[in-house]
Amino acid sequence: MTDDRTALRGLLASGAPVTWVCTGDSITHGLIHTRGARNYVEHLHELIRGDRGRVQDTVINTAITGWRADLILDDFERRVAHWRPDVVTLMIGTNDCTTQWLDPVIEVSAFARSIAEFVRRVRDLGAVPVLQTPPAVDLLHAPDRARIGDFAQAIRDVAGAEGVILVDQHAAFTAFSAGTGPGNEDMPWGLLDDAFHPSAAGHALLALGLADALGLSDADAAAGTGSAVLADLSARVAVARHPQWPPV
Repeated sequence: MTDDRTALRGLLASGAPVTWVCTGDSITHGLIHTRGARNYVEHLHELIRGDRGRVQDTVINTAITGWRADLILDDFERRVAHWRPDVVTLMIGTNDCTTQWLDPVIEVSAFARSIAEFVRRVRDLGAVPVLQTPPAVDLLHAPDRARIGDFAQAIRDVAGAEGVILVDQHAAFTAFSAGTGPGNEDMPWGLLDDAFHPSAAGHALLALGLADALGLSDADAAAGTGSAVLADLSARVAVARHPQWPPV
């Protein structure tokens, strides 16, 4: 079996049009919480079809607010297969982990099986799967999602076992608060619009992580040039970061 990263590099180098499908829940759906700014899929679209000049590529967002891994599997034909994708990204887990709004509660092991099945189905289409862990959650205001870390780890475990490209957004959001002042430990205040929906700056960080994992940042290093999109996203994240504490 061809390694996913090798397959993705081959797709990008071939010059042939690539169809990218991004699916998930409200975070990928990207409504409301960016306050009119672009969500991370739209940033990806600008990077691919703008900066990279891949105008024949198609970037499709099929995410639906409130959805879970099991729901995506139930509607896999419409969410994924219908579009005949070459690359499929999945960010999921924020709704799956709740202990308040689901009866019965979804166990971590069942969630992991759903993620593994998603990977299998994507590969059966001949596409490259890409898994993203969900961002960190403000557990003081969303205590029902206290298991978010366990669900993020389940995605890491499946990615490791199946050799899937992984974007660890949960780790990136958690690390964001380091050194930003007292009381901010493990809580990325500058990246969230509410307890678990990323703000515009949060979507900028999501886009940066995804672009790096997909190899869309490599062209800058190879050519010695800078991407206007990546520079803008990096600036948005920098502005969102609290001032260094204590002052230097």
